[in-house]
Amino acid sequence: MHHDHPSQTLASFAASLRFDDIPYAVISRAEDLLLDWAGSALAGKSGRPVQVLARFAAQMGPADGPCEILISRGGTSPLFAAMVNAAASHYVEQDDVHNGSVFHPGTVVFPVALALTQFLGASGRDLLTAAVAGYEVGIRVGEFLGRSHYKVFHTTGTAGTIAAAATAGHLLKLTPAQMLHAFGSAGTQAAGLWEFLRDAADSKQLHTAHAAAAGLTAALLAQDGFTGARHILEGPQGMAAGMSRDADPAKLTAKLGHRWALAETSFKFHAACRHAHPAADALLQVMQEHALQADDIDSVIAHVHQGALDVLGPVLDPRTVHQAKFSMGTVLALIAEYGNAGLTEFEQSYADPRVVAFRDKVTMLQDDEVDGAYPVRWIGKLTVTTNDGRVFKGRVIDPKGDPANTLSRDELEDKARRLARFGDAASDHEMTALFERIWTLADAPVVGRLLP
Repeated sequence: MHHDHPSQTLASFAASLRFDDIPYAVISRAEDLLLDWAGSALAGKSGRPVQVLARFAAQMGPADGPCEILISRGGTSPLFAAMVNAAASHYVEQDDVHNGSVFHPGTVVFPVALALTQFLGASGRDLLTAAVAGYEVGIRVGEFLGRSHYKVFHTTGTAGTIAAAATAGHLLKLTPAQMLHAFGSAGTQAAGLWEFLRDAADSKQLHTAHAAAAGLTAALLAQDGFTGARHILEGPQGMAAGMSRDADPAKLTAKLGHRWALAETSFKFHAACRHAHPAADALLQVMQEHALQADDIDSVIAHVHQGALDVLGPVLDPRTVHQAKFSMGTVLALIAEYGNAGLTEFEQSYADPRVVAFRDKVTMLQDDEVDGAYPVRWIGKLTVTTNDGRVFKGRVIDPKGDPANTLSRDELEDKARRLARFGDAASDHEMTALFERIWTLADAPVVGRLLP
């Protein structure tokens, strides 16, 4: 361990990780996450911002190539496949999230892993090992950058660039020294600001597209001798210096190779910003327990952590489906009206007068207990007052999808089918074949295409 040089320790880990070093349960979870990611990418087919980025890639990139664009079934170069697949998988807000780092690893790691695996003719084991390397690195970078970083920066865009470089560098068999250069080139390109939420702008898809493409670029440049800053994460003018006030370098290397952060990742059950999920689960609990209808409810107070206020607070009157997913009131209104805040509910009903009326009954209050537990635990806590003056408290410690309340493979398959249907991107028959490919990926000597 280079205690004085955590960037190098992390780079060496990503370069030297072997399939046999990874516990079976972690590989199995990586397969689950790959499936969940593929479903999210297919669902993104319907998104206008995704289609704009796909057209850009078609104009700029080769018209054909070994790397699959899931939403179009076309082929292109690794750069443009990674870019489009990363944009697509972050569109419907159903991709995985790691609580402690508040980072979405799959949407930046798997597009790079798939594209380079297809480009190099690599194996399923190679893809899974590279993905684990990307998750372990990206999650630790997100944790290192801390809560102050997330106030302004979209961590998936920033830490995600390093995660993508680790994934690509592993598949390219970079040496530890080259991997460190890749991190340097990735970190100097790391970007993504939250300001877009105020305007319901399209930037979120650009953040993942850019992170995947920039990380891939950084690794390929490093393979060809291009050098990068050797202390890009913790140096005096590195990422933490410019983007954080509470960075903790010890978090970059803590229990590396023993604690598998990938296995701590949560699946998204509701089609909304993860910050709204704990409250959504708590509202569902209260309504079921006390047999309440939406019309019975006078007001809801969601007791939340500061991060929820930072991200959801600016969204008071959502103008688009995507912006509605960052509105706590809208999420809780869909739960109250439909018992579900899924893709279809958002698409069809976010502006429905009944939903809007319920939205205005919801307020968020910062809560010391919830804030103190965050980001390790995302507690759902709310107070519901009925029209006839009864007061009910809801409390959920492990929201649906968290490691302690995870989704089974059947639930993951069901979710992926719904996602593919929503995007009109793959038939049920094709999805069944896709599941079979992914559950047997570790035995595939060459991965090739995921879809016919």
